[in-house]
Amino acid sequence: MRTFTKGAHVFKTLATLGLAAALLVGTVTATMAADAKPVKIGWAAWSDAEFVTKLAARLIETKLNQKVELVQADVAPLYQGVGRGDLDAMMMAWLPQTHADYYAKVKEKVETLGTVYDGAKLGWVVPDYIPADQIGSIEDLKKEDVQKKLSGTIQGIDPGAGLTRLSEKAEKDYGLGSYKLQISSEAGMLTTVDRAVRGEKWFVATAWSPHWMFGKHQLRYLDDPKKSLGEAEHVDILARKDFKSEYPKVADFLSRMKLPIPDLEAAMFTAQQSSYDDAVDKYIADHPDQVKSWIGEEG
Repeated sequence: MRTFTKGAHVFKTLATLGLAAALLVGTVTATMAADAKPVKIGWAAWSDAEFVTKLAARLIETKLNQKVELVQADVAPLYQGVGRGDLDAMMMAWLPQTHADYYAKVKEKVETLGTVYDGAKLGWVVPDYIPADQIGSIEDLKKEDVQKKLSGTIQGIDPGAGLTRLSEKAEKDYGLGSYKLQISSEAGMLTTVDRAVRGEKWFVATAWSPHWMFGKHQLRYLDDPKKSLGEAEHVDILARKDFKSEYPKVADFLSRMKLPIPDLEAAMFTAQQSSYDDAVDKYIADHPDQVKSWIGEEG
């Protein structure tokens, strides 16, 4: 009934105003209709992506009064969804290398709103209790005694991840054909790491920073002299074409949203100890000036 009343008001106004004013009212009405639709933000089940996406959603809803719908999917469908316009945005484009293949397929159909954090890193990790002179580099995995202690296994994550693709490349680059890359998930990898650390067993796992696991365990990256797993990257926010014009306030907010990696890792660790909702609450409470700058409010 409330919508009908607004529509009737607009109709009456159109009858009494000139053409220019009518066009203005039509623009306002279209904007109201757009704002009524939720912004669809896609995310994959990785701890960094989950935190930054849920943090953004909370602020968009509470500070910008814009509804948000979160859509969880694997990374490939996320790129496809934003490229087709089925999703409005995603906040986890690892570039220039990790997601290079996915991005290349949609780069003409999306636009970059900003970088949510710099200095992201992919690699293979081992626990610090393995002496560095025995495993310091991926090259060391070719040692017969090392391969035996690792049971010829590299613990991986989900099959669609850019890290998995690059890890398969690293196996070829370093001649590790006798190893098996154990495809699993982030949760599966973390379970394996937890179990191995408790028994101080040897393992090598695919990993990335930022991640809360570095706050829980003493881990180190193996040197990657061939750069098969890439170097430091930036994580960007991608949106479908025309998103800026339809949701200018949300686009402006996302373009300003940037987190230092230490702050992000601390928040991710909080989420593991409690919940992502609690971690989001704590981050907003602990970083009021940062939040104001993202929203565009004066300090």
